[in-house]
Amino acid sequence: MKYFNINLFAFFLFLSHNSFSQEMPIDFSVSTDSFTAFAGSGFSFNTDPDNSGNDVGQFFNDGTDAWQGFSLDLISSIDLDFQNTISLSFYGFDPNVHTLILKLENGTNPDVQVTQSVPAGGGWTNNITFDYSNAVLSSDGVTPVNASGTYDRIVIFIDGGSTIPGTYLIDNIEDGSVATDPNAIDVEYNYLVWEDNFETAGAVNPSKWHHQTQVIIPGVGWANGEVQHYTNRIDNSFVDNSGFLNIVAKEETYQDQGLTKNYTSARLNSKFAFTYGRVDVRAKLPIEAGTWPAIWLLGKNINENGAFWDSAFGTTSWPACGEIDVMERGIFPGEDVNYINSAIHTPCCHGGNPNQGGTIANDLANEFHVYSVNWSPNQITFLLDGVGFYTYNPAIKDASTWPFTEDQFILLNVAMGGLAGNIDPAFTQSQMTIDYVRVYKDAPLSIDDSFNTASDIKIYPNPTNNIINISSKSTINSIALYDIYGKLMLKQNTETASIDISTFSNGVYFLEIYSNNTKEVKKVIKN
Repeated sequence: MKYFNINLFAFFLFLSHNSFSQEMPIDFSVSTDSFTAFAGSGFSFNTDPDNSGNDVGQFFNDGTDAWQGFSLDLISSIDLDFQNTISLSFYGFDPNVHTLILKLENGTNPDVQVTQSVPAGGGWTNNITFDYSNAVLSSDGVTPVNASGTYDRIVIFIDGGSTIPGTYLIDNIEDGSVATDPNAIDVEYNYLVWEDNFETAGAVNPSKWHHQTQVIIPGVGWANGEVQHYTNRIDNSFVDNSGFLNIVAKEETYQDQGLTKNYTSARLNSKFAFTYGRVDVRAKLPIEAGTWPAIWLLGKNINENGAFWDSAFGTTSWPACGEIDVMERGIFPGEDVNYINSAIHTPCCHGGNPNQGGTIANDLANEFHVYSVNWSPNQITFLLDGVGFYTYNPAIKDASTWPFTEDQFILLNVAMGGLAGNIDPAFTQSQMTIDYVRVYKDAPLSIDDSFNTASDIKIYPNPTNNIINISSKSTINSIALYDIYGKLMLKQNTETASIDISTFSNGVYFLEIYSNNTKEVKKVIKN
């Protein structure tokens, strides 16, 4: 939701070529089994001519290029050390002999390929096996190799090297692995620690929410070309008599901070912040052209004037603070009106970046849906109505890819214009209607989860690969370091200013610090 200083056309062109990824086996029963066609070829889904209940992939060569082909990026690697064969079924509409090349790319070893012939006769040829113990290097197409290692992309050439046009069907690409849910939650958070059910009609509860109204670009307004003012007026945010929070975007001339805008809305910051857990927000969304509803999280340490936590904790700029977009709608040209998106913004990848995923809901404007994020020390999974549709889990977790070891807070808002495009000239007002906001963790809150501005205990550097330094004006009585499973890794009962974790495995740890009969828990990353 924050800053998108990108060329939108380039961004959505990028998405159109990179949004498909899947895991083996591939049976073309889901949309993510879609191959990317190149060099003038084409891919689509079709129905098995011999079985109307079976979905298959249709592959088309127009014959204009000798190396037309099809690729699919995999979220789970093909492991040739587990099984060194891949099989598939091929259907020819013509009676001719065809040659198939199955190439593996993006691997731990050089690209490899295996060639097989499909006999004459047409129709289905089942279980065509490609044996990678008898592969060749793709770099020259002749050097034999007993291939090993893992690969993340599969490429198919049909009659590669020849300009032969044709349409073909493929089904059941298998490597011996068993499909798993790529968006399965790794840690279940069931302990309710904070909520707002909006049970009192009138103004938003000031003990739970802060109205962020100060523009973040003085003299201009908000980022992304947005054209609204955010206000703290009850016109723009209120709880109705049915127990729903309404964030209302309105068409009206409004002056504030020396700026005149033609639209108003509200942007709420939660006065609660947490590390790791699950957020559920049940809501209906505005879908009018130019509206941009969002449910998202930002690091409590963001340096942003006007944000609730800035005065006490604002030390870090965006995107180093980390941003978790639970739900955004309206900024994706060409998508279905009921499409929603989730994204991650970090120093390595922000704005228009590949760390995002979306799905289509049913009737966003008139039906409530539950938008959720499950944030653990190892992964962040986004869910719609309890079903996961995108997971962020970078292989390397450091400050560039994973600034998610400290508290984040919740934001609710409806922006206008900017990346959401032109606003409907007939627009007068619309709202995001919220039934509840709930946060779950796996245990009662620790001291470090509360709003404790008086704490003077600091640890640095974090992440680290060896030494953690501890700074405090108070006496440190003892410390204890635990892994994410609660196993005690280290304990020191004497005053200390540093600890050495160089011999520990990379990952997330929790450092308990005892000082003057109080305890604080700090999250530490070893890299």
